[in-house]
Amino acid sequence: MSSDVRPGEPAVSSIKMIRTLAGVAVISGFLIVLTVKATEARIETNKREALEAAVFAVLPGATTQATFELRDGAFVRVDSPTPGFDRVYAGYGPDGELVGVAIEAAGMGYAGTVRALYGYDPETQTVVGLQVLESLETPGLGDRIGKDPAFLANFEQLDVSLNEAGDALANPITLVKAGEKTEMWEVEGISGATISSTAVASMLDARSAEILPLVMRHLDELKEAR
Repeated sequence: MSSDVRPGEPAVSSIKMIRTLAGVAVISGFLIVLTVKATEARIETNKREALEAAVFAVLPGATTQATFELRDGAFVRVDSPTPGFDRVYAGYGPDGELVGVAIEAAGMGYAGTVRALYGYDPETQTVVGLQVLESLETPGLGDRIGKDPAFLANFEQLDVSLNEAGDALANPITLVKAGEKTEMWEVEGISGATISSTAVASMLDARSAEILPLVMRHLDELKEAR
């Protein structure tokens, strides 16, 4: 029987093969890391841009904005307008006056976490706008919390006044059935999307009770920081 392989001479160099595979693995890993980093950077940029647009959307009349981080019970201005529950976003009018404060809230909906940004007018102590930032709610039903005009109208003048002590809401934000709203702190739900509607009302109630006393306490600082 004849053979092309000579005695003592391997058909393929195992060392060369291992080196080649290792080199390919290193290059592939490097390219994957670069792709992930580039993707993450783009995602973060998109989030910041969406957040900035949302601030202006929920604060009618605002032309500029500033980000404040909550530190030790006080608001400190920061440069990066990134999302976060330790942050609020002050909106200022063309003359530098404080138009309102945009606040992030989140709660569990029917299909997952719902994140929203809402605008607060400290002069009238009302919510003046709401925009859903993230939602996995059912298309055509629960996702209407972010696009149904009648539902969003709830948040154009929603009463979130504080009590006399200034440490809690005077009245809790309450969900009622469509057509049954009698008080300015009530939210009319969406028929067929009760869980999603409840999530929005509940998370605004909890978040407002927590953050609005701080906003009012440091209102002068927010006004002067334009």
